[in-house]
Amino acid sequence: MSVIKVAILGFGTVGEGVYRTIHSHSEELAAALGKKVEVTAILIRNREKERNISEHVLVTTDFEEILKLKQLDIVIEAIVDKEPTFTFLKSAIERGCHIITANKEMFAHHGKELLELADEKKVSVGFEATVAGGIPVIQTLRQLLNINRVKQIRGILNGTSNFILTEMREKKQTFAQALVLAQENGFAEADPTNDVEGFDAFYKTMILSRLAFGKEPNWQDVNREGITSITSDLIDAAENAGLRFKHIASITRLGDQINATVKLALVGKEHPFYHVEGVQNAVNVQSDIVGEITLQGPGAGMFPTASAVIEDLVHVCKNSPEKQNNACSQEAVTGFSKSDKKETWLVHGVKHKQGTPSITWIEEVADETFVIKATDREIALLAKQNNLIYYPIIGEYEKVKQIKALKAL
Repeated sequence: MSVIKVAILGFGTVGEGVYRTIHSHSEELAAALGKKVEVTAILIRNREKERNISEHVLVTTDFEEILKLKQLDIVIEAIVDKEPTFTFLKSAIERGCHIITANKEMFAHHGKELLELADEKKVSVGFEATVAGGIPVIQTLRQLLNINRVKQIRGILNGTSNFILTEMREKKQTFAQALVLAQENGFAEADPTNDVEGFDAFYKTMILSRLAFGKEPNWQDVNREGITSITSDLIDAAENAGLRFKHIASITRLGDQINATVKLALVGKEHPFYHVEGVQNAVNVQSDIVGEITLQGPGAGMFPTASAVIEDLVHVCKNSPEKQNNACSQEAVTGFSKSDKKETWLVHGVKHKQGTPSITWIEEVADETFVIKATDREIALLAKQNNLIYYPIIGEYEKVKQIKALKAL
């Protein structure tokens, strides 16, 4: 049986998970591909660190040694940062290798160039692991895009933020307490900025936009907000209203315009994101034929991410580059103007009802906290006049008084 030779760049959580999975599922890989998959080289940073790697594998700190191997079919990148990973993967493509990456920041910045170079060299690019960990959202979108027209994608794309919001609500912790717990459990880095300020979710959103719509909004036009402003009082107020805070990335296309946001929003019990808790991720896709589908699963971790990488490995081996790269134009487009459609909002900091007569005050759910209906312009003006904060409510909102009345019957 012939052999597919693989190099893994990085041997942290993801890299080790990929290495172990290739060994534990060697028979399944051979059956799927008709060839044995063999890890031939691993790029590491620290030679002194003890690792459980076969003596037959080239373990090196020099990427050039890997490029000089007699046979090299696939390069799997599981490092962090934009460089030197981008340079490594470009070199691998130039060598004629398929590449697979789990690096969302690098791919958000340089994916277009890698995809174009891969097309030129007639090799494939796998990037399932860059978005939502073990959830097969990239492959699902590729299948939908054969015929369906995607209208909107919404997702809980960062497990750290979702874990913090869940802990704050369930265990009545402060943001600082929940963040420390996330760090102690390995869900957050010592510097959690990328997660809690929304950068991680933003990079994933841009990757999804490029795949689903063939283009992205201008990055500076995207409303990116983190979760650091959340308080226990706000979470309690939302719970009083039957709502839960979620950090939601959203991309919507209308004509040639794309609107993208990454920010806190509220969902009710009927919304598919309501029960997405802890480090779980979820992606909701709306398209014109199939309608609405939601994918949910582990968003990070050794084996969920390794699963996405391994599925990519099978995919790049079994499919021609033309069918799987989806190298789309990355032309930037302007975002939407402010909508005149009435939306539902939770507003906090309101001492008394005021604003334009067209604002509908639905009910007060906690002290100085109301649910209202207003347009984007109206809510922005109200917030400016009253120095209040506000969050969108996604989906239908059922009044708390109505819920209590039904329960009393």
